[in-house]
Amino acid sequence: MTMIKVLKTNEEHHQAMQKLMEVMDLNPESGSEQADELELLALVIEEYEDKNFPIESPTPIEAIKFRMEQEGLTQRDLIPYIGSLPKVSEVLNGKRKLSLNMIKKLSNRLGISADILIATPMGAFQENDIDWSKFPLAEMRKRGFFKENESLPELKEYAEERVKEFLNGISGGMNLSPIMLKTTAHYRCNDKEVNKFALWAWQARILQLAEQEPLHVSYKKGTVNKDFMKNLSQLSWSDNGPLFAKEFLNKQGIHLIIEPHFKQTYLDGAVCFDTKGNPIIALTLRHDRLDNFWFSLMHELAHIALHFEGEFEWFLDEKLDQANQDPKEEEADNCATESLVPKTQWDASVLNSVNDIKDFAKTLKVHPCIVVGKLRRKLGDYTLYAQSLKTPKVRHFFMA
Repeated sequence: MTMIKVLKTNEEHHQAMQKLMEVMDLNPESGSEQADELELLALVIEEYEDKNFPIESPTPIEAIKFRMEQEGLTQRDLIPYIGSLPKVSEVLNGKRKLSLNMIKKLSNRLGISADILIATPMGAFQENDIDWSKFPLAEMRKRGFFKENESLPELKEYAEERVKEFLNGISGGMNLSPIMLKTTAHYRCNDKEVNKFALWAWQARILQLAEQEPLHVSYKKGTVNKDFMKNLSQLSWSDNGPLFAKEFLNKQGIHLIIEPHFKQTYLDGAVCFDTKGNPIIALTLRHDRLDNFWFSLMHELAHIALHFEGEFEWFLDEKLDQANQDPKEEEADNCATESLVPKTQWDASVLNSVNDIKDFAKTLKVHPCIVVGKLRRKLGDYTLYAQSLKTPKVRHFFMA
C-alpha cells in the first residue's frame, strides 16, 4: 500500500485525487489492503478540502427554499410553521426575520439545522464574543442547572462546556444559544448595569421549566383580551388568588412560571411562547408583594393581547415599578392598570380611610392591596396604611 500522509499543498491534493480515482476503478473488496488505502485517501482529501475549500453555509432563505423544492412544498404549506401566508411571503423575500418559534418549527418539520436558520449576519453578535465565565455560575449551580456539583473554580474552568450542556438540554436538544435568546428579545430597560449573561441563563431556565410543565389544552389565539384580564384580576379577591390564577391560565393553554431573578438583573417578568405556540408568562417576584404579582401578571398578559404580531419572540420587563417611555411598554402598563383598577372608577373614588379602600376594592372585586398599592404610588408614600392594610407575600405559594 502506498504511504499516505497529510496533504499540505494543492499539488499533493491533485496527486491524491488521481490516486483515489485509480483505486476506485479497481473496485476493491471490503477489508482488502486497497479498500483500506481508499478509505485513508478519502480521509486526508476531506481534511484538506475542509480546511482549504470550505463550503459556505446556505442562508436561512436558501435552505428553506431548497427543502421546499425537494419536498414539493408551496408557500401555503409553510403557514403552520411561520404563521400566515403574508408572513411566509415576507420571510421568503427577506422582509421578515425568523423568530425563535419559527426556527424551532422549521427545524423540526423540514430537518434544517437550527444553526443555519439562525444565521447571524456578519458584524452582529457572534457566539465567539461570549465570555462564558460571566454567566452566574455559582447561582446556576445552586439552582441545579448543572448535572455535576463541581466547585466554583472547576465551573469557571469549564464554563463554556457546562453552560452549553445546559442550553443543549432544552427544547428537544436543539442548540439554544445566547444568540437566539438575544436577537428576538424586546427589553423594557436594556440598561448597561444588567448582566446579559444572567438574563440569558434565566430565559433558558424558563423554557426548561415550561417543558417540565405539561399543559392539557392548547392556547387559542385571541383568548387574552380585556374581558379575559378583568375576569382573571377578580381572582385576586381570594387569599389563594395566585394559585387560582395559575390554574386558570393553565386551563387556557398558558404557562405561569415563577423563577427568581439573578443578581445584576432587575427582571420583574417576561413573556414568550413554547414550541407548540402556547404563551409562557414568567415572573420573578423581585418585589414579593401581592400587588406587584398582579400588576406584573397583567402587564405580561397585555403583551400577549397587544404585541405578539411583530418580530419579537420575548418581552423582558425590568423595573416595572418605574415609568417607561417605550410605546409598547406604556400600552402594557396602561392595559394592566385598567384591568385591575379602571380609570373612570378610580377618578370617581374617594379614598380617605381604610374602610373606603376596602369598600372600593369590594366594588372592583379585587384585593384591597391592589387599591392601596396604586394609592401609595400616586402619593409617593409607601408607608401609607402599612399597619392597618398589610400587603401579603406571594413567593410561598410557588416555592418550598
